[in-house]
Amino acid sequence: MKILVMVKANSKHPRVEEISPGEFRVHVKAPPKEGKANEAVLRALAEHFHVPLSRIAIVAGMSSRRKWINIHE
Repeated sequence: MKILVMVKANSKHPRVEEISPGEFRVHVKAPPKEGKANEAVLRALAEHFHVPLSRIAIVAGMSSRRKWINIHE
């Protein structure tokens, strides 16, 4: 499954929100430096979808707020 994710880093309240089918907004506490926010996004999505972290990967948008994420179920 491939989803579009909008990332909000430095958020006070981490959460995953579904905006529309296949599109999510992920709020993480981590700062957008040295890949910390990307790692936090992957962990939040793994928990949200109940899949191991190893089954989730960013396929586009490594340095952008908009990311395409692939989830292997």
